[in-house]
Amino acid sequence: MKLTEGQKAILDGAQGEVKAKVMKTLVMFGEIFGAEKMVPVTHAQGHLVTSFGIGLLKPLFRIMDELVRAGLKAEGGFTVDPRPLDYGNVKCNPLLKLVFDKFMYSEQASYEEQLARVGLRDKDAFTCTCYLPEVGNIPQKGDVLSWAESSAVVYANSVLGARCNRNSGMLDLFGSIVGYVPYFGLLTEDGRKASWKVYVETSVKPEAQILGSAVGMKVMEDVPYVYGLDKWIGTDLNEEAAAYLKDFGAATASNGAVGLYHIDKLTPEAKESGEKLIKDDAKTYVIDDVELERIYASYPVMWKEGGKAKLVFIGCPHLTYTQLVRWAAEIIGVVRSAGRKKTAVRTVLCASPYVVKKFVGENATLYEDLMLTGTKITSICPLMYTNNPLTKATAIATNSNKLRTYSLSRYYKDKDILKIISGEVSR
Repeated sequence: MKLTEGQKAILDGAQGEVKAKVMKTLVMFGEIFGAEKMVPVTHAQGHLVTSFGIGLLKPLFRIMDELVRAGLKAEGGFTVDPRPLDYGNVKCNPLLKLVFDKFMYSEQASYEEQLARVGLRDKDAFTCTCYLPEVGNIPQKGDVLSWAESSAVVYANSVLGARCNRNSGMLDLFGSIVGYVPYFGLLTEDGRKASWKVYVETSVKPEAQILGSAVGMKVMEDVPYVYGLDKWIGTDLNEEAAAYLKDFGAATASNGAVGLYHIDKLTPEAKESGEKLIKDDAKTYVIDDVELERIYASYPVMWKEGGKAKLVFIGCPHLTYTQLVRWAAEIIGVVRSAGRKKTAVRTVLCASPYVVKKFVGENATLYEDLMLTGTKITSICPLMYTNNPLTKATAIATNSNKLRTYSLSRYYKDKDILKIISGEVSR
């Protein structure tokens, strides 16, 4: 790898032994993938994937202590993925709470202190949707990032036109500390070209989560160029279209390993360059109604035979403000239509602390009515909640393909989630 004089100086220890180790790690990482150089991080604010203080992550905590002792931090600050626990809104029985507190997230408080000392932006900066306007960690087109969290990276690359590889935990922080990342993959022009042409030929607007799942499972880590979605979500990146792509991208990244997609006539690079982004030998994948139903029917049901939903999680990735308002109104509506006062199943909506504050502040009556149904709003990561082995005894329903993929939760379409909440169906 060819380094600049300034980069060599960091590697040689001019700014301290610990920072030299950070740089060495990034250089070794880049060399594995054939990177020929390091490039500056141009969007200073980072985003970290590791938000949870799992007691077994002792090497992580030791590294963080080294960074703290050396006085190193991400000068631009950073946001981080959601916290794992919120006992006030996602209640646990005593045994479940014991496992969380003593055996799983026993280091949460001390780890959050470490995060604060190395650059965590503020105490509310815990969300997987850091790019939302309420949160404000928004890169510009062409910005080079040092982020991790698959759903945030794919959104930044695709919807915002920024540039970031699918980094792992700690590499995200390291790049923010030294201000450089290895130049390969999705940072390069060739790495951003599509090797798949995906044609959406459905008769109705496809569910974002199922469409993303289909694309992810087919193309895996490749870049798809998607035709036909403009018919359903338009050609302007308004809030509704961006929310759709948030959920679509999260499914491509979790059901496959997509780090970038292009949507014809909609996403920035597709609007700018069109089919010039497509490689000559690109493969073709056609998605119609039959294909989407095949994908949906292929999801395994991990519940016990005859199981009924006991808990509903909505918002993985975290809901946008508009989505939170819509889900609140729809939940209230179906509960009232069913002649009920409360939801038939314990229901939890997940959104960033900033989005929740806006929702509560600007929708007092809607919020009050939602609370009367027994619905809770939280800012945790539902996936981190389901990591507790004791949650396997709880039949969890969700409209998140990411949560379905990484847990025993069962995926339902939005309309069926509402039927479960209203008591119209139970499984």
